[in-house]
Amino acid sequence: MANVKVLNMAGEEVGSIELSDKIYGIDEINSAVLHAAVRMYLLNQRQGTQSALTRSEVSGGGKKPWRQKGTGRARQGSTRAPQWTHGGVVFAPKPREYRITMNRKTKRAALYNALSSKMAANEIVVIDEIKTESYSTKTMAAMLGAVNAGKKALVVLDNNDAVVVKSFANIPGVKTVQANQLNVYDILNCNTFIMTKAAATIVEEVYGE
Repeated sequence: MANVKVLNMAGEEVGSIELSDKIYGIDEINSAVLHAAVRMYLLNQRQGTQSALTRSEVSGGGKKPWRQKGTGRARQGSTRAPQWTHGGVVFAPKPREYRITMNRKTKRAALYNALSSKMAANEIVVIDEIKTESYSTKTMAAMLGAVNAGKKALVVLDNNDAVVVKSFANIPGVKTVQANQLNVYDILNCNTFIMTKAAATIVEEVYGE
């Protein structure tokens, strides 16, 4: 079990917490599994609605622009061929489904590898509690500074506190997420993985099966 110190919002140590080696203590990081998980996440974000017209779909161009021979110009059959202005697109992109899937076991392995890589890099910070009485970006920015968070921080919360989420919203590079909604891309994309003590417990309950 990895022993991690627990800080308060002022960056002061107020205790410690034991984190599961099963989730945070993998010795050899499997980069292939991480790559597959990130690729799946990014592909699944694509809408696949891109579309352009081929030469057969562009209106007009039914008449041959000039006779085949004798003009000194290159032969042309239509003004809607790809080399013409307003012509169709060669191999035009069409709507398609990009979504791919991974089995549950591989997804879980990728998550463990991502969290273990953060633990190995000392990029995990545990806060006893993140709260504010009113909407305050200044308070959250001060907390991030107190714990030496990097330019990109992922803040994992144990509950959907609208005031806290909104207070983080205007800070560039900071993303908030619920403890039961983690994904590998967000974990790897942050410089500092910040979670509340309660969120750490939820992570082990949800993903430690």
